[in-house]
Amino acid sequence: MKPVPRTALLCLAATVLLGGAVPGEAARLYRWKDKQGYTQYGDRPPEAGDLVDASVDVLRFQNTPSALVRLRLERSGLRYQAWADNLLHGPVEVRLGFKRNSNVIAQPFLPATAVVPARSSVMVASIAMRDPMRGGDFELSLDSLPGDPAADAQDYEYRLPFEYGRVRVDQGPGGSFSHNDTQNLYAIDFAVPEGTPILAAREGLVMQVESDFDKAGLNRERFGGRANFIRIVHGDGSMAVYAHLKPEGVQVREGQYVRKGQRIGLSGNTGFSTAPHLHFVVQVNRGMALESIPFRMFGPLGLLRFPSQHAETRPLGTAPAGRPGP
Repeated sequence: MKPVPRTALLCLAATVLLGGAVPGEAARLYRWKDKQGYTQYGDRPPEAGDLVDASVDVLRFQNTPSALVRLRLERSGLRYQAWADNLLHGPVEVRLGFKRNSNVIAQPFLPATAVVPARSSVMVASIAMRDPMRGGDFELSLDSLPGDPAADAQDYEYRLPFEYGRVRVDQGPGGSFSHNDTQNLYAIDFAVPEGTPILAAREGLVMQVESDFDKAGLNRERFGGRANFIRIVHGDGSMAVYAHLKPEGVQVREGQYVRKGQRIGLSGNTGFSTAPHLHFVVQVNRGMALESIPFRMFGPLGLLRFPSQHAETRPLGTAPAGRPGP
């Protein structure tokens, strides 16, 4: 997972809001009861022989693209207030700065950072003319990254993010292909067929999703930020990212609380990738910088031991950039 700061620009002369959410296409999720009476979910309708009765519910929901914040400027007397509006269901950190300025002063001095709680707004700075008798102008830049730098990640027993079975890891921690940077150092690439149900490895709140990308390749510039993913924020402020999901393979919505083991999506092969797999990483914000952290994961036989870069097999890629996230 390799997010880059999301940037919104705002000029004094003409207020321009960038990075606003645009409604995504509706996703469909089918729900039915099987012959044993258990509720099942799928991205396709069940076969008639799999039903205990004829009822199949079709659930539709909107997944918004992964805009992080919106920069907003309001006038208050002789001053201008610069606000950051957090569009996500989780905290973000922002950094406000001048791209250019003439005869203006900010309080606090810029660049300045602030943490904006989920679905909230924070005034980051107040801006005024140094000499009100002279003309002046300015242009602002607002960078943002998910997470609260004050988060204190706790030790936790993560479960395997798919049903137990044979586990193949095609790139482990420190993998030389794409797990050698700070944001992905402890990431795991699980080799799973496209369409494999993905389960929440830990309970939390769905903070960010992307589900509309449908292509993959090794051109980092073209595909680096175009993978489908789910970002879930946990109770301790850490965040798990499940990336490279199939088109419309997200089966949860932003703002939804999910339980450990709950089905959240379908694996795929989107973004900077060469074959179907699931990229799983746990990240924290270390102050306008995302950092992956080590984690303990358990399978049916106990603690899983992931291969180092010396033991890995064919690498499958990395997670999306900037939409992360990804």
